[in-house]
Amino acid sequence: MDRLLVSGFSAMALAALAVPAWTGTAADDHVAASPLPVGTCINMGNALEPEFEGSWGGAPIEAEDFKRIKAAGFQTVRIPVRWHNKSMAQAPYTVDAAWMDRVQQVVDEALAADLNVILNSHHFDPIHDTPLEVAEWHGGVWRQIAERFAGYPEDTLWFELENEPHKNFDHSNLLQTLAPALAEVRKLHPTRAVIIGGEDWSGIDSLATLPLPDDPNVHPTFHYYNPFLYTHQGASWTAPDIPPVGRKFPTEEDREQLVKDVAKIRDYIARTGKTPFMGEVGAYDGHIPTKDRVRYHRTIYDAFAPTGIGMCMWAYANTFPFWDRAKQRWLPGMLEAIGLPKPE
Repeated sequence: MDRLLVSGFSAMALAALAVPAWTGTAADDHVAASPLPVGTCINMGNALEPEFEGSWGGAPIEAEDFKRIKAAGFQTVRIPVRWHNKSMAQAPYTVDAAWMDRVQQVVDEALAADLNVILNSHHFDPIHDTPLEVAEWHGGVWRQIAERFAGYPEDTLWFELENEPHKNFDHSNLLQTLAPALAEVRKLHPTRAVIIGGEDWSGIDSLATLPLPDDPNVHPTFHYYNPFLYTHQGASWTAPDIPPVGRKFPTEEDREQLVKDVAKIRDYIARTGKTPFMGEVGAYDGHIPTKDRVRYHRTIYDAFAPTGIGMCMWAYANTFPFWDRAKQRWLPGMLEAIGLPKPE
């Protein structure tokens, strides 16, 4: 499909940019909310979040994928979407019409399969370099997303404002940066679930200081790839510090750390009254055999399941896969590792 030209902010535009303040509260002062019914969830990774759909070795999403996911026992799908290279960087921040139509088609197919849907903004790259300067652009994109999905059921479609804040996008500016996006969403969706993750790639430790607005329909999330030296061993995109191949799991130290990490979730729930969910978890298949990935997922699932949090696996197919496209089957043992029935 055609892409709109994306250009940087001019000096005049930057000077004129004014992002409204968004006053949040300390982590232990939030309004309590019922947990999102995420349940067992899977990410549609390497589909709509690469530069173009199907790049990075992925494949276009089809309606049959969601039917298969539902039949396997999943309750929710998380659909990562790249927007920044499909939109104008200046007002009115117009999103490519064909891209918006495609995203809507995918969401409709997931909902038709009776799945909950988490729709996010993923890899909005400029926001991590100059978050406050990009906030209005980001908000302008969310205005169009909010308009497109007005009237959709609130109990099954949820919005995640931005994936994995990192680099210059951190807790010191998180609320102010996301303020335009949340404001645009709330104009048409005053009570729809909105999801926010914290700094440092939304790692579990970000929950300790995650600032959230006083909004009972805002839900916290975190990602779990611990220990990183195991889950990302040999992963080229982590260069220049690529974790060496050969790390085993779990070591005794890994088990001890996992106990501490589970305690962090219990403490967060007790302190804030909010229940976070695990938006991503997985282990890279490039150098980890399926049987070892099965052990990793079973260990993580068994540890966190008693807390009652939802967990979203990364990912359906391609890298970190659960579904083997070549053999048209679920990878042996992967579904059972996360509490789902063995496929027939």
